[in-house]
Amino acid sequence: MSRLASQIKLFRYYKSLGEGAIAQMSDEQLTASIYEGDNSVAVIIGHLHGNMLSRWTGFPEEDGEKEWRMRDGEFERKLTTRSAMLEAWNSGWQCLFDALAPLKDEDMQRITYIRSQGHTIAEAIARQVAHYAYHVGQIVVLARYHVGADWKSLSIPRGGSATYNEARMSGHRQIKHFTDDRE
Repeated sequence: MSRLASQIKLFRYYKSLGEGAIAQMSDEQLTASIYEGDNSVAVIIGHLHGNMLSRWTGFPEEDGEKEWRMRDGEFERKLTTRSAMLEAWNSGWQCLFDALAPLKDEDMQRITYIRSQGHTIAEAIARQVAHYAYHVGQIVVLARYHVGADWKSLSIPRGGSATYNEARMSGHRQIKHFTDDRE
C-alpha cells in the first residue's frame, strides 16, 4: 500500500471513530461542556470544519491558511443542532477527500504551504492526520464522559482482549485495514 493510500485510510478511520462517538451522544450532550469555557463536541466539530475547509480548499496549490478563515470564531458556539453539526462534519471531510483524490504517490515530495511555511505534501498530510486524531480523541473522551455507563466501546471492550485476540489470531493472516481492526 502506498503512503498516500495509508494516510487516506487513517483519515477514514478517524472520521469513523468520531462518528461512532457522536452517534452515542444525545443532542444535549453534543453541545454540553464539562466546565465553563471548555469546548463541547459541537465546538470541536466547528473548529475541524473550519480547519478542513481552509487546509484542503485549493490544496496543494494554495496556502492552507486562507484569508477568509476566522479561526477564533470556530471556538464560538455556533453549531446548535445535530443536523448542523453533521453537515459541518461531513462537508469538512468531503473537502479533504476531494482534495486528496487527484494526488499520486509522485506528488508527495512537492511543496505546499501552510501559513507561508513550506511542507512536502507528505508532511502536510501527516500534520493534518495528527491534528484530526487529536481532536477526534477529544470527541471520544467527551462522549465517554457524557454517555457514562451506557457507553459502547469503539475499540476492544475492557476485559475483552483475550476473546478479541483469540478470534483474530485464529485462521489465516490478513493485511490490517484501519477500518476493521481495533487498537
